[in-house]
Amino acid sequence: MTEKIKQRKLGTSDISITPIGLGAWQFSEGKSFTGLFWDPLSVEQTNSIIEKAIAEGINWFDTAEMYGGGKSERGLSAGLQEAGVKDDDIRITTKWWPLFRFARNIRKTIDTRLDNLSPYSIDLYQIHQPYSFSFTRSEMNAMADIADQGHIRTIGVSNFSADKMRTAFEELEKRDYPLVSNQVKYSLLERDIESNGILDTAKELGITIIAYSPLEQGLLTGKFHDQPELLDNRPFIRKRLLKRRINESEKLVVLLQQIAEEIDATASEVALNWLINYHDNVVAIPGASKDYHVEQNANAMRFELSSEQMSAIATASEQFI
Repeated sequence: MTEKIKQRKLGTSDISITPIGLGAWQFSEGKSFTGLFWDPLSVEQTNSIIEKAIAEGINWFDTAEMYGGGKSERGLSAGLQEAGVKDDDIRITTKWWPLFRFARNIRKTIDTRLDNLSPYSIDLYQIHQPYSFSFTRSEMNAMADIADQGHIRTIGVSNFSADKMRTAFEELEKRDYPLVSNQVKYSLLERDIESNGILDTAKELGITIIAYSPLEQGLLTGKFHDQPELLDNRPFIRKRLLKRRINESEKLVVLLQQIAEEIDATASEVALNWLINYHDNVVAIPGASKDYHVEQNANAMRFELSSEQMSAIATASEQFI
């Protein structure tokens, strides 16, 4: 086991998490939309990645109903059991898929989420998208109902605007529950939450921002800039997205690589370190398809960038605000 990593509170709850967790979308066995972004992982690969995350001190995992129709949840649970992890040792966050559904479906499907993740508890349950057949207030009351029943510990949202996040917060407040998180796309190439009110509102209300795709599907590692031919073997949509952003990200990636060389780190470690430290209410959930990805993700929590380095990175990426 590596040295203990300083943890942070999830929103205003009593749940403590490491600044970086592990996103588990890639554990979906290539099912649903996953195969358009990620190559399928074997059970052995999934188990190894989970075991590595635990060994590196990462204490929380983010999955969702939509990730392979529950396959990611089941794969995560199986991998944690294989690693001999106890429920109290880790934190699990998952999400309800709202599209073409009513809020009452939250109550109807919670048993499936619990079965998929058994014997592990749901520490954070999130509304995956702001679009459904019900209003946000109805969804929050349904979430509060299953919290009252002890099925989940805390409540969050994902991809919510500042206004919808505030609405959710206010409705939960009536039921004596805090809204603890908003999971949004946030990276050095996608900083618009700093200008559209989401980050400011989250800080005002004591809400944690959970940054997904913090490395832009590997683009901020620099490997595709150094070896563009690697893109040829990537799944279709991921390849299209990465090729579109190669040129505009080049100067930033060069800077990340320069700083990484100065401090004996990698570009991805520098990018993640900046993300979780530039604003004090941000945590991140990079994915991993190999053990060394997990190691680098965890390493990002083990050093400090200088104020000059932080400022240089912020300036180099300000066009993406």
